[in-house]
Amino acid sequence: MNYCIIDDEPIAHRIIEGYCGHLPYLKKRGNCYDAFEALQFLNENVVDLIFLDINMPKLSGFELLKTLKHHPKVIVTSAYQEFALEGYELNISDYLLKPFSFERFVRAINKVMELQPQALTASPGNTRARFFLKGDKKTHQVLVDEILFIEAYGNYTKVFKADETIICHEKISSFEGLLPTRDFLRVHKSFIVAVQKIKLIEGNRIKIKEHVIPIGQTYKQQLKRLFRKEP
Repeated sequence: MNYCIIDDEPIAHRIIEGYCGHLPYLKKRGNCYDAFEALQFLNENVVDLIFLDINMPKLSGFELLKTLKHHPKVIVTSAYQEFALEGYELNISDYLLKPFSFERFVRAINKVMELQPQALTASPGNTRARFFLKGDKKTHQVLVDEILFIEAYGNYTKVFKADETIICHEKISSFEGLLPTRDFLRVHKSFIVAVQKIKLIEGNRIKIKEHVIPIGQTYKQQLKRLFRKEP
């Protein structure tokens, strides 16, 4: 999991880097010492996790988050506990109060890892793409070709398969970036459907098995790619 540190204090960078050095699955991509440097870095690089300080000059950490349309997972590292509620309203993963121990740091990392779907993989001799997903206090192996559709559900997302429904604490936009665009289509702000599982389209509705899925007004244009042009 790639990360960057956004903090105006060099010692904070050294502490976080030292902690991350004990966790081999974390890889540093960059260090930013103010919000404007971070904006440029995030426009040019993709990371999975940000360690974010709040109290920085010119633009605070939370003001930085509000400028980003989509942001990676965020662990706040701050000396000010009074901003914790605002942080969770901005969908951060955890809030570490400085100074924090290595044990508390690892707990925050584990929380991020539990929320993040793993990348699609296909094992040798088996070309069916799959990923592992944390949900219902279990880890589910999800075969991509078994997914019927995905529905945003408040702070959660439901993954519908023919034989079960998995509820996970993850944004629907994460699945939009994870699933192959040739096989899955966003048809509503709250729904992504498996194209090959569509039974019929009637008006502003899609039927997949017994499920009826609405088509959002702003997503109608995307449906045109489903229809073959007549000669």
